[in-house]
Amino acid sequence: MNTLSDIMMMIKRNLIRYTRLPQLIVFSTIQPVLFLLLFTYVFGGAITTPIAEYIDFLLPGILLQTVLFGSMQTGIALSDDMSRGIIDRFRTLPMARSAVLAGRTITDSLRNMFVVLLMAGVGALIGFRFQGSWLAALAAFGIALLFGFAFSWVSATIGLSVKDTETAQVAGFIWIFPLAFASSIFVPIETMPVALEAFARWSPVTVTVDAIRALSLGQPVGDLLWYSLAWILGILIVFIPLAVWRYRRRV
Repeated sequence: MNTLSDIMMMIKRNLIRYTRLPQLIVFSTIQPVLFLLLFTYVFGGAITTPIAEYIDFLLPGILLQTVLFGSMQTGIALSDDMSRGIIDRFRTLPMARSAVLAGRTITDSLRNMFVVLLMAGVGALIGFRFQGSWLAALAAFGIALLFGFAFSWVSATIGLSVKDTETAQVAGFIWIFPLAFASSIFVPIETMPVALEAFARWSPVTVTVDAIRALSLGQPVGDLLWYSLAWILGILIVFIPLAVWRYRRRV
């Protein structure tokens, strides 16, 4: 019970920090909005998809890209806390050490929830409509947020493995960009070279985007949902212990 209260206290601390740094939320929303608008109106006319309207193909991918990029903030924030000595202050308090990591990843998931809902609203303004049931829409949002939560632990591991905030940011972009662009977020993977298509087809990003897209457009999901959940579970099983191990080594 004490651990749960410690986690809630860390979540509260992180949320208060967001209220004192509103520009962080603002810039977290500007980037995905720009991606959505640019790809819809600049590249949309040149990209052929199996779906009549490119916005219907694109928005589910942008939702996943949003939480994927948003997960980077976990590692950056943890690295920043380490460099400022805030973690050392937490060590002097009678609190569970797991609360720092859990509080950080949950807080970033709450921020992702806000940004995803905002992006869905922007998508609706430029023509996107959920064609599945309300239950399917909730499932699509839930999978996206779980995916972001899982990759927050990947980011936490990276942030705790480097020595400064700038390196954490660069290290995060190095692995996120190939995953994001070598996937079905922006284009059908059938247009890619054979070797890249083989990689993209079983990428956790492609599998999850395709599941969200099917749920959003009222199409058969098939095994995509289970593949996506398997990836999410596998990432959590691997990276939660790794992040905890790195945290203990650092502190």
